Amino acid sequence: MNVIQTPSDFRDATTEEIDVLMQQAWKAFHVYRKFSLKQRADFMRMIATEIENLGDELLEIGHQESHLPEAKLKAERTRTLFQLRSYADACEKGNWLDVRINTGEPSKPDLRKMLIPLGPVAVFGASNFPFAYSTAGGDTACAFAAGCPVIVKAHPAHPRTSQLAAKAIFIAAEKMQMPLGIFSHVYGAAPEVGRAIVTHTYCKAVGFTGSFAGGKQLFDWTNQRKDSIPFFAEMSSINPVFLLPQKIKQSAREVAEIYAQSITLGVGQFCTNPGLLIAVDNADLKNFISVLSAEIKKVAPADMLNTGIFKNYVEKRANAISQPEVEVVAVAETAPQLNQGVATIATATAEAFIKNPVLHQEVFGPYSIIIRCKDIDEMIRVARHIEGQLTATIMATDDDLLQNEELSEAVKNICGRFILNGVPTGVEVCLAMQHGGPFPATTDARFTSVGADGIKRFARPICYQNWSNELLPDELKNENPLGIWRTVNDELTKEAVH
Repeated sequence: MNVIQTPSDFRDATTEEIDVLMQQAWKAFHVYRKFSLKQRADFMRMIATEIENLGDELLEIGHQESHLPEAKLKAERTRTLFQLRSYADACEKGNWLDVRINTGEPSKPDLRKMLIPLGPVAVFGASNFPFAYSTAGGDTACAFAAGCPVIVKAHPAHPRTSQLAAKAIFIAAEKMQMPLGIFSHVYGAAPEVGRAIVTHTYCKAVGFTGSFAGGKQLFDWTNQRKDSIPFFAEMSSINPVFLLPQKIKQSAREVAEIYAQSITLGVGQFCTNPGLLIAVDNADLKNFISVLSAEIKKVAPADMLNTGIFKNYVEKRANAISQPEVEVVAVAETAPQLNQGVATIATATAEAFIKNPVLHQEVFGPYSIIIRCKDIDEMIRVARHIEGQLTATIMATDDDLLQNEELSEAVKNICGRFILNGVPTGVEVCLAMQHGGPFPATTDARFTSVGADGIKRFARPICYQNWSNELLPDELKNENPLGIWRTVNDELTKEAVH
């Protein structure tokens, strides 16, 4: 098995051990890249089956390490299985290959383009999703679908959970006769382990979900390489919500109640947690704040994922609410115990927000700040001062939207998913989902880490010019033996090229 571990302490992998695994991954790449789409898809389906075979042990260990409730972990396991199987289906269908064919003419060459795999992909899993964004999560599934071997660095917060998921992948790889090095699994709390992985010459792409500090450091290391490689990171987002006047006048209570739930869902430990609410300061906003405050006070503190996240929440929350002109308007009434996050709502003026970058920073937990604006023009100014986000939401009536097109345009510029009259928490796994946004939310806003379109991150286009039909890959042959959709002479079709 391609795994570096000591079960008693999950020691850090050495540079020498990582080098061996990377060399194996590089050799595996030249074999696996030639596997058919169906072979890749069947491998991914087998991984899903082996994860199911882990049974309740995966849930029990996941709970011990993450403090997440059993119901949440069951739902996340279901999501993980769905990702593997739906991405396998998408892999086999081949739409992600973006096949384009322009047949030659006497004065023009025959050109045929498709996506091909990049090479070994390093995956750094998230602490808040020990199944779906971790060892056997979306990044791993996308890389396998693209034709790439995977090297996972287990998250230090749930090493045993990661170990179990890795076991399922190893068993699936053996059953499906995958090449040695198709999957490797290492441990390492020290930054040097991550650096050794992402700077290795055979690492050809990286998928990361985590903090801005961690992601930015890895991103910088990849850019310092002699050959810079694609680095796809989801790092930081406060997911602003713009509350427009007519909507708040009509539905202050309803909106406040659904946002109290969204802010505190999962103890606020979601990358799509709404950490920033922006509105015009008037009597309707005061009513909204009153209802939201009452709801927040009723939320009982709950265990956070681990002591590191708890410590970070306590420190960042304290820093945020200690800033000049920031006022705390609601705190959960039940006293928290150690490692429990206490729900908190603060407020500040638009002017204070614009001039103080601390208020723009993510506070990962059940915290949100309400920004009070003098008018819509000041809301637009706030929108233009907000950094890139995964999501942005507008709560508005149709008239609100018709009267405030400039605000909508400003908000659209800062996000990857633009929500109307909903909450940002909850990310559907489907082709139409965009889970990515302008920096610093992610390092490349053109791509998504949720949905089968994420496969494209780990592939690159190649154009074959004037190749004979028998020498072309099946995806590009005239007869279309795979039966996939292709754009032939600017027309989308499954028909053969005549």
